[in-house]
Amino acid sequence: MTTKPAAAPAAPAAPAAPATPYPPHWENVADLRVFRTSAEEWEKLIGWRTDMRKRGWKLLKITSEGAEVVAIFGRTKTKD
Repeated sequence: MTTKPAAAPAAPAAPAAPATPYPPHWENVADLRVFRTSAEEWEKLIGWRTDMRKRGWKLLKITSEGAEVVAIFGRTKTKD
């Protein structure tokens, strides 16, 4: 009698990050910029964040994905 080795259990799939970390309809009304960095680096970028606000960009959403900070900046689209 021969026995087959037990199949290795399938590794759980890591949750896939969404293609964009914001709702698709945001693209219809705003220019968007996604910024990814570590929490430590994010804290060091206070001057850069202030400069973004001076240029008309608003911080719309900030989340964390593991050890990474994901910040979404946007500004209203202008009609050409």
